[in-house]
Amino acid sequence: MGLFQKVMVANRGEIAVRIIRACKELGIPTVTVFTEQDANAIHITKADQAILVSPGPVAGYLDHAQIIEVARWAGADAIHPGYGFGAENWQFAQACEDAGLTFIGPPPEAMRQMGDKVLARKLADEAGLPTVPGSPVIGTAEEAQTWAGKIGFPMLLKAKGGGGGRGMRRVDTLEQLLNSLQGASQEAARNFGDPAVYLEKLIEEPKHIEIQILGDKHGNLIHLGERDCSIQRRHQKIIEIAPSLVLTPEKRREMGELAKRAAALLGYHSAGTMEFLVDKDLNYYFLEMNTRIQVEHPITELITGIDLVAGQIKAAAGERLTLTQDDVRLHGFAIECRINAEDPRNNFFPSPGRITRYQSPGGIGIRLDGCVFGGYEVPPYFDPLLAKLCAWGNTWEEVLNRMDRALEEYIIRGIKTTIPFYRQVLKHADFRSGLFTTNFLAEKMPSLAYKDVHEPWDLFYVAGATLFCELNQIAKK
Repeated sequence: MGLFQKVMVANRGEIAVRIIRACKELGIPTVTVFTEQDANAIHITKADQAILVSPGPVAGYLDHAQIIEVARWAGADAIHPGYGFGAENWQFAQACEDAGLTFIGPPPEAMRQMGDKVLARKLADEAGLPTVPGSPVIGTAEEAQTWAGKIGFPMLLKAKGGGGGRGMRRVDTLEQLLNSLQGASQEAARNFGDPAVYLEKLIEEPKHIEIQILGDKHGNLIHLGERDCSIQRRHQKIIEIAPSLVLTPEKRREMGELAKRAAALLGYHSAGTMEFLVDKDLNYYFLEMNTRIQVEHPITELITGIDLVAGQIKAAAGERLTLTQDDVRLHGFAIECRINAEDPRNNFFPSPGRITRYQSPGGIGIRLDGCVFGGYEVPPYFDPLLAKLCAWGNTWEEVLNRMDRALEEYIIRGIKTTIPFYRQVLKHADFRSGLFTTNFLAEKMPSLAYKDVHEPWDLFYVAGATLFCELNQIAKK
């Protein structure tokens, strides 16, 4: 008997395709779900079985009871949530276990603790992880004023149940803090189902560094180095690199061991990521833990040669890790560019619509995890991520040149994308130096301006259309 009889892939887009590929390589049949608005999605064609769920467009992917019911009906004995939707919902993980299904992820209790930002800070303290000065949950204006005096401005007002950069506001004065409390609490309740908020000291000009870990159900844990995720817009990552250009081997080892210690206290297994803010002196502070596979996991796979999704599946099935920490080696450098259907020149406003022409890049050292094609209608309902373009190189200079070449080759027409914007970022001296911080885009946007690039083919199409119109007018005369 194999690892599982059948795996339900409870997601969509490129991460669903990624999970299905891992299952195929492990010899595991797959079933997936889709809503009516996703009827032409690629993940439907890649899975062995695809089942329409309702209602749509998004609710069908969030209806955990329906997903569990469909999984059992289809004969699945495990569910992989990917990322987003129910991936970090401990109640979904618990419901899977209660239904006799294996949740391909960490234990529900570990997810619960790390999903609660206040509990996560407490556990980090127990593990010896440095944490950013902060408060417990703030219930009144008086409590906010007291903690503001202890922490000092500037601060972040954060949702207890938030994550991924969502549910946070910068506050620079006491008046601003008091005026923001009620709105922040209402926003937290609306987005995360929990109105609780707390305060955290704002570390200015930091890097956002995350440590990847992988563990089994037998207490074995390894870390796979770090990723630098400092290039962000509105606290959302858009370019990631691995490894960081600023961490020393000693600092990497120190942070990795502390990350494993914290995970061990949780009884953690599966893939997970400990996120840190790192200042210019390489002082680091625990930020949060993501109890799932990360969007940017491919660049860690490129520099280590370790399949993280397969590792998740094997761990969930009870297999022991075959690697020790000494077996993990980092080779070369990798970059991931999130190819989003957004217009960077219009504050990254979403750009749904029909892709009229599509040509993917290739060549040595290039990896593309995507879910779109020519003629695909990019829906307005979901995250704008179209594909993850990754490049690997022996040296930093080589990977920069390789990624620029791949971006030049990548053609998506009919909608706006972040492709031309990334080419400008790659040329910027501060990015190439590796010294960029989370403030990079806020400070450098004016210098990253670009013009639309028209290929000879585009001009041919325009000229042909113009000639057709002119001939049509002559024929009417």
